[in-house]
Amino acid sequence: MTSINTNSGAMTALQMLGGTVQSRSDVQDAVSTGREINSAKDNAALWAISQIMETDTAGFKATSKSLSLGEATVAVASVGAERIAETVREMKELAITAASGLVDFSKIEAQMQEKTDQINSIISSSQFNGANLLKTNVNDSGATSLSVAASLDRDSAVDVSLSMIEVDSVNFEGDAAFDINGRTAITDQASAITALGELEGFLQFAVDGAAALGSSADRIAGQNETVSRLADATRMGISSMVDTNMEEASVRLAALNVQQQLGTMSLSIANYSPQSIGVLF
Repeated sequence: MTSINTNSGAMTALQMLGGTVQSRSDVQDAVSTGREINSAKDNAALWAISQIMETDTAGFKATSKSLSLGEATVAVASVGAERIAETVREMKELAITAASGLVDFSKIEAQMQEKTDQINSIISSSQFNGANLLKTNVNDSGATSLSVAASLDRDSAVDVSLSMIEVDSVNFEGDAAFDINGRTAITDQASAITALGELEGFLQFAVDGAAALGSSADRIAGQNETVSRLADATRMGISSMVDTNMEEASVRLAALNVQQQLGTMSLSIANYSPQSIGVLF
């Protein structure tokens, strides 16, 4: 029944058109921003999760920087320890030569002193960003190890903790097992033999120290790669929750454009219907 007081067809068409316009606006926003969920009103649960994961991603980025800095610091110390081991081997060869007794001991000792000074120079210069893992005092504040942020951990209660990697120093400067400055001076065959025994111990200390630092550097590098992959996976997880599926959105937008046009036509037809009653009078 057609009524001149209530145009039910126009009301229905208007409601449908209004819903289509709103849906089209939502899809248009999703396409323009690249995100299907831009605020809590779009989906409160997924929005809250994405915000926490965004924070974790930023934490992973900061952790990666800390690991890169730690890796560089340990790598410098490892190179220094390796060079010290090489220098001690050279000193050991000199001691073996002196132990034969057929050399000028003063010249051998002069060479030994040069290499001792070289080792002290390596110890002093093997620092990165103010941290030196070959000295008694790693950071001039009494530290005997280097702490490197390794990972950001979050439990089911959303409590966050930071895991650390501790790298102990290899104290070439003050450890009695590497008393290079207190070594026996080579003045004769007997002192050369004594110095040879000392240098063997120094060499073992240097080799062990270089190996330990190398292992720590490798561990930090591996952890850095892990954190990088975790950050990538987290970003992918966030994307799957909140980002717009552009292919699907473009198809839906095209369909809504057609629906809007049809809704406008339906409203025009519904509005014209009461006017047709006039031909009856």
